[in-house]
Amino acid sequence: MVSVFVVWVGAQALDTAIVDALREDGDYDTLDELLRFAEDARAVVSAVGSAMMTFIGVVFSISLVAVQMASGQFTPRVVRLFVRSRITKATFAVFLATFVLTLLVLTAFDSTDDPRAVTSVPLVQSVLTLCMVALSLFLFVLYVNTTLRLMRISHVIARIATESFRVAASMPVPVSGQEAPPLGSATAWVSHEGGAGVLRDVHIARLARVARRHGVVLRLIPRIGDFVVPGTPVLAVHGGPAPPRGALRHTISVGVERTYHQDLGFGLRQLSDIALRALSPAINDPTTAVQAMDRIIQFLASLSRRPLDNALHRDRGGAVRLVQPVPGWTELVDLGFTEVRGCATGSPQVSRRMLAGLDDLLLLAPPERREPLLRHRELLRQSVAETAPSASDRAFALRPDRQGIA
Repeated sequence: MVSVFVVWVGAQALDTAIVDALREDGDYDTLDELLRFAEDARAVVSAVGSAMMTFIGVVFSISLVAVQMASGQFTPRVVRLFVRSRITKATFAVFLATFVLTLLVLTAFDSTDDPRAVTSVPLVQSVLTLCMVALSLFLFVLYVNTTLRLMRISHVIARIATESFRVAASMPVPVSGQEAPPLGSATAWVSHEGGAGVLRDVHIARLARVARRHGVVLRLIPRIGDFVVPGTPVLAVHGGPAPPRGALRHTISVGVERTYHQDLGFGLRQLSDIALRALSPAINDPTTAVQAMDRIIQFLASLSRRPLDNALHRDRGGAVRLVQPVPGWTELVDLGFTEVRGCATGSPQVSRRMLAGLDDLLLLAPPERREPLLRHRELLRQSVAETAPSASDRAFALRPDRQGIA
């Protein structure tokens, strides 16, 4: 909106220059034609101004409906995908900018009909308004298409998986021969002094610089996604006194909800919630649960051989300066399977897909990571054996199938 105001000032200057040039040449016939054009342009600009307010109301209504459907059918945690949609923000911004431009252009129309007395004819401004209308229509089409895609559960699940893989890719991978040195006991503690809330992320680069400058190693105590309250320790200092409080300012972000930025388990949490919602008696959609299970297995497969438990952040010299706890393999497996497994006993499609996924993960995971997978496989077998009414039903529900029921 600020940009369109600046552009309007430039367009108004061009219109004034055009009128001044025609007046200097004495071409009043052309000025008279421009005045007649201005009358038609005024009606068009007025119609555009009214239509833009209607368009803004339509877009806002569609956004509210999409958010309500996503929250009710998927999980409230996926509403963030709609809030962060860039096309939605761009559509609102352009629509509002077009409305503001029409108001500005209407103020530029001259009330006189005498070509000798006219000072400005908003010719360039009217063309600029039509260009903004064309851009608004183009963005409206993109907005409707994007919103309809976000209301499809398969697209939402894919977006969650993409964000989860981005978080995993941003984690530092230990290099052979650069194992973490023993930290020993903490020499100082840094407590949280802000408001209570969820630990959303930390400023890794700044913490590493502070630790390097003071010759210490910092260890983050809560995990990303934990709820912290004022006064609780958030950083343990190893190797020296705690850095001054001012150096650590704005290094820890606390908010009201979890985010993808550094939270490795948040994607699994959302996928598990979607599967649970799909398996609830109110929705009863096992196919959606299988789609969520596909992504859970895909994400766990990508982490099956990756070092977990702690992320080690180093300074430019290669020394460890920040130790960040992350969920371990067992915790991630439990997060992905425990709650869904409890609801999968009544759905052979989900139990078959889960067994096939566990078998695939058992092939990928190293021997030391197979215990939680075997545990969930056995618990699922026991649950199905207790709930299936007959031996044939039990055998069918415990037959691994990557499509659930092909």
